[in-house]
Amino acid sequence: MAVAAGEYVIGPQSGRLILRTFRQGVAAKAGHDLVIEASDWEGRVVIPEDPAGQPTVSVRVDLEALNVVEGTGGVKPLTDGDKQQIKQNMRKVLNVGRDRYATFTSTRAQIHNGSAVVEGELTLAGQTHPLQLEVRQQDDGTVVGTASVVQSRWGIKPYSGFFGALKLRDAVDVEFSAALNPG
Repeated sequence: MAVAAGEYVIGPQSGRLILRTFRQGVAAKAGHDLVIEASDWEGRVVIPEDPAGQPTVSVRVDLEALNVVEGTGGVKPLTDGDKQQIKQNMRKVLNVGRDRYATFTSTRAQIHNGSAVVEGELTLAGQTHPLQLEVRQQDDGTVVGTASVVQSRWGIKPYSGFFGALKLRDAVDVEFSAALNPG
């Protein structure tokens, strides 16, 4: 990646952090695939001067600030009341009262011609496990990436409703973008 050496601050002022959930089960038609945005998150990306040095990434997300921005599928469109109910369910499932923040800290980055694989540790719901990010730099210099968080790996039981007939897929897709602005 051709990002200049330095320390960069990232967050909602310079990018987006999106979670995508998907429904499954016998009653999947009744539910919605969701787009959830984190409105309060912050991070730092450090690119060392020495080309042999290891870039680092750290991010903290306030789980209280997760908001449903879109729901697709389902029998009827999502209402504002539905979105509030989903937010309450997220708080319960993620046990936000006990563990309000999710954090990611990189441990290794492998850079290859405009893309990178960033390995690190994600702390979520009081547990820390490895997570891998796929990252690439776009022509305008913005960095975009993806990851997949399998909820059960962090001890989270994916949401289910209608006596288990409607369930969320265990894997949540994470998408992020950030314009790297010097900090």
